Amino acid sequence: MSEARIDTPQVHTHSQAEATHIDNMKFAMWLFLASEVVLFAVMIALFVVFRVNNPERVHEVHEAAGILLVSANTFLLLSSSWTMVMGLRAIQNNEQQSLIRWIGMTALLGLLFVGLQYVEYNTLSAEGITLYGDEFGMRFYAPTALHGAHVIVGVLWALWVVYRGSKGAYNNGKYLGVEIFGLYWHFVDVVWIVLFTMIYLV
Repeated sequence: MSEARIDTPQVHTHSQAEATHIDNMKFAMWLFLASEVVLFAVMIALFVVFRVNNPERVHEVHEAAGILLVSANTFLLLSSSWTMVMGLRAIQNNEQQSLIRWIGMTALLGLLFVGLQYVEYNTLSAEGITLYGDEFGMRFYAPTALHGAHVIVGVLWALWVVYRGSKGAYNNGKYLGVEIFGLYWHFVDVVWIVLFTMIYLV
């Protein structure tokens, strides 16, 4: 009985340290995402100003890009957000194989998104819409390409989560890595919704 009483404060201290670590990691990720919000907000604002002053140029680009292709790509990314949620739910239920399948699907959908964005860029380039072709090209490619780079990072991160999951690194009491990745991936999705709305719809 005395041993149990001696160990109890140590266990409690360890639990507090673990909880503090989790809170710090989440806070650090939120700070990083906040800085990314500022970066994307500036780029989107520059595009909006150009769009207001050059509506006919934006209309030409809309016709060249094809709203169907971009809409399909948006659907893929939104679907990946759902698979991410399912992956987190799976590990919270201690279903490690389901985690691997769902996060693997998230990575696949992210890859498909990047692939279709590459197709879109090729289509626009064939129409003479390039990065240095005019002011529109600079304002269009900067935020969309930066977002695409974030998707690629997310895909690599998802594959890392899959690898770690296959090694038994996560369970229903230890899934911080999955949760942090989820915050990043949802951020990427939200940014794309804003870009899709401001660049292709409004």
